[in-house]
Amino acid sequence: MRLGRYLSKSRIIELQSSNFDDALMELLQSCNISSSNEENISIMSEITEREKTITSYLGNGVALPYVRRPISKSYIFAIGRCKNGLNSANSGEHKDTRLVFLMIISTQNEESYLTVLAAIARIFQNQDNINLIFKEQSIATFRRNVRHLFGTYKSVVNSERSSINHLMLREAQKIARFNQCAAILVFGDVLVGPLEIKEKIHGVRFVLVAHKTDSVAEKGSFDDIIYVHPFSNYRLSQARSAIIIALTRGILNYKDKVCCFSGLPQSNTFDTISIIDIAKEFGNSFSNNENLIKEGIHPEALERLLAIAADISVEGREGKPVGCLFVIGDIAKIKPYTKPLVLNPFYGYKEEDRNILNPFMAETIKEFSSIDGAFIVRGDGIIESAGSLIQASSDRAVQMPSGFGTRHAAGAVISAVANCIAIAVSESTHQITLFKDGKMMLFADQSFSSSTI
Repeated sequence: MRLGRYLSKSRIIELQSSNFDDALMELLQSCNISSSNEENISIMSEITEREKTITSYLGNGVALPYVRRPISKSYIFAIGRCKNGLNSANSGEHKDTRLVFLMIISTQNEESYLTVLAAIARIFQNQDNINLIFKEQSIATFRRNVRHLFGTYKSVVNSERSSINHLMLREAQKIARFNQCAAILVFGDVLVGPLEIKEKIHGVRFVLVAHKTDSVAEKGSFDDIIYVHPFSNYRLSQARSAIIIALTRGILNYKDKVCCFSGLPQSNTFDTISIIDIAKEFGNSFSNNENLIKEGIHPEALERLLAIAADISVEGREGKPVGCLFVIGDIAKIKPYTKPLVLNPFYGYKEEDRNILNPFMAETIKEFSSIDGAFIVRGDGIIESAGSLIQASSDRAVQMPSGFGTRHAAGAVISAVANCIAIAVSESTHQITLFKDGKMMLFADQSFSSSTI
């Protein structure tokens, strides 16, 4: 989705206010939703009421308030910069906010808006993007930089390296065609500008593999974008993670081959082409099953859980390593095998506020990851509970390699008996392991980059 089309130049402004409520009103007035001020007041009331439940402060000096209204467009975006921050007494949790991004959503987009919200959050979690927006500059430059981040402006890349990349890309296409590959995975961390795909092979998808904080709106015309955590310097490790995510989405299936197109990070030069046969690479994990994802589990929910697990494995909590277990699937089948260890911290909240697709939930989940027990997640991404004890046994043989503890054993068994998927993060090795039908699949290994820890 091209997010830039929902953000016009007139709705990118310098904020004159020093408190959150007044800043919101400035942004609402720039949107021209209604000639009546009562509509703006109504929107303000709805946003401030939501703030009482969960703050819209995203971190990095950015607030991301949103509201659903009956509007003709799918979305309306407005963004305001306050160079000195919202430093008045009544700004509360927004006292460090220097950028407010207002998102108004059509009431007809009830199901998809959290995905868009997460995409916007990724842009503002990139420190380079934040520096670009906050540095001293005129309003014209500020507007241009914001629109650049949302794909409105294109940058110029070195023509010589661009020629080399296009030559390599043509060879990758030939190799992909000869090996009957279903997709070409392009590693976006190589790029410092857009990669123009002039010609495409019929039946072969071009998939961009990007780090979760990358701004990829301008990096070429791809069929799909997959985000992975930059936890490893090994290209095969990142490729495995990308393939697993592609399998959850249905972009690839078990019998496919993929062509990986990669190079050194930030070199803007591709130097490696490799072929991966998914059936051979993951043969022990799939046992000839073509579908990774279970019925009733939404692909975007499973992908988001994997991303949160990757964050926890790398970052830990407050500088200390953390292990945790997520179980996602049909709650009716999972509940008979669980019981609470602590009072459920998610009880009583609205479903949209405890949906893992909501970017504001990530920090909450990380905070509760230190609690003993598992997170139980409904197939559509709604968190039912945290701190749940898994009490399950299986007649089927569940084989575990030596060195794995009770957390992994619980994940393996519950995946076998409750027709669900479990994701375990190891506290000691930082490995992320995915369990399906009692079988384990390594999602991310412990080969971390020293620059990301």
